[in-house]
Amino acid sequence: MVFSSILFLFYFLPFVLIVYFISPRKYRNFILLIASLFFYSWGEPRYIWIMIFSTVLDYTCGRLVHYYKGNKDQNKARLWLGVSVFVNLGLLGFFKYSDFIISNINEILGFSIPLLNLTLPIGISFYTFQTMSYTIDVFRGDTKVQNNIISFGTYVTLFPQLIAGPIVRYQTVAEELNQRTESYDLFSEGIKKFLLGLGKKVLLANNIGLLWNNISNQGISNIPVLTAWLGIFAFGFQIYFDFSGYSDMAIGLGKIFGLNFLENFNYPYMSKSITEFWRRWHISLGTWFKEYLYIPLGGNRRGRFKHIRNILIVWILTGIWHGASWNFALWGLFFGIILISEKLFLLNLLNRIPSCLARIYTLFLVLISWVIFAFDSIKDGLNYIRVLFGLGSVGVFNHTSLYMLYTNVLLFLILAIGSTDIPKRLWNRVNNRFNKISWVAENVFLFLVAVLSIAYLVDQSYNPFLYFRF
Repeated sequence: MVFSSILFLFYFLPFVLIVYFISPRKYRNFILLIASLFFYSWGEPRYIWIMIFSTVLDYTCGRLVHYYKGNKDQNKARLWLGVSVFVNLGLLGFFKYSDFIISNINEILGFSIPLLNLTLPIGISFYTFQTMSYTIDVFRGDTKVQNNIISFGTYVTLFPQLIAGPIVRYQTVAEELNQRTESYDLFSEGIKKFLLGLGKKVLLANNIGLLWNNISNQGISNIPVLTAWLGIFAFGFQIYFDFSGYSDMAIGLGKIFGLNFLENFNYPYMSKSITEFWRRWHISLGTWFKEYLYIPLGGNRRGRFKHIRNILIVWILTGIWHGASWNFALWGLFFGIILISEKLFLLNLLNRIPSCLARIYTLFLVLISWVIFAFDSIKDGLNYIRVLFGLGSVGVFNHTSLYMLYTNVLLFLILAIGSTDIPKRLWNRVNNRFNKISWVAENVFLFLVAVLSIAYLVDQSYNPFLYFRF
């Protein structure tokens, strides 16, 4: 079940909201827990036990870590922390990477070990990192232990951000899990955020995704340069509006239930360096790797060589986190090398050139990275990059590429403006000057977004969600 579906919008969500708000406050975490387990089991009924096991494991490990730290027994506290980390990473590794490892062993050593052909449990990359971070934070003393397994289970399984994040650290919502206040203002704010995210996903990401789907299915050797560039711009916009739209819907749903999740995107395509881009894109993932891997490795505190080593480790693992394929490792390495270059000398240069040139530099590198990301085959990705620069293409453009440009130019313009803070700044100006009129205009706009999104979903033929594969 996904947020951008008739089933969720008209059946699941209204039913959960009614039951939740008519229930006494002391039962609301339990209602959310049951609803979340049902939400997950709708798409993955046979893997619900993995989530329940992970919840019980980390709840137990958290309690034991807290107990032994209170008794000044650091070794046993560290032991139970290790159990949590080892089992969580073991589950993630088994389901996500076992076939990848087996296939590489077969190819390198000439073996014929049969693949396990396991279905990847939806959202396992997200909720595994969440539960693991809780135990680590308890060990560090960064958060209080949760003694109520219902409350902890609610945190792990929360359906608003269960499937694709944002990755919510326990300390972010710890107080709200135990005692939160739902309000009309939060509910209203949550609905607005949810509808904007729904519009991003359904009206923008899905429509530009059709163009990328069309181009990528033509065959790399059959497309001219212009078509290739239209395709990768389309993919870049699709993945941004798809994932940021889903994150906005998750944050909006959290507000409806009185939970405040941190923002996950901050106009990344406006960045003037790759360093800045990764402070703005998928913020929760970047924060997780920084807090639980980069800093524990030593960050930038142990000399230049180890600093470079730490960046490479973090970014190769960031790439592999996205998928069990060498193209993701290459994608992570690509960004790791650029980030190292920026820290060593490029940032000083970027700070001296005009902002527009710095943004072009950043966008160019991000688009090249999306080619690596989009193709599971490294060979296909490299061939696509060659076509972008006129090598191995069938020409600069043809009638089809001109038709694609002509029929999608308005959509590209909307996407380009929508990926910046221009609409937000313009809206703030209007709101400051015409408060009453802006309130009406805002609600009319949100109503239109809702109606158009629902109309699209009723007649849907193309409604993918890219981050399900991760």
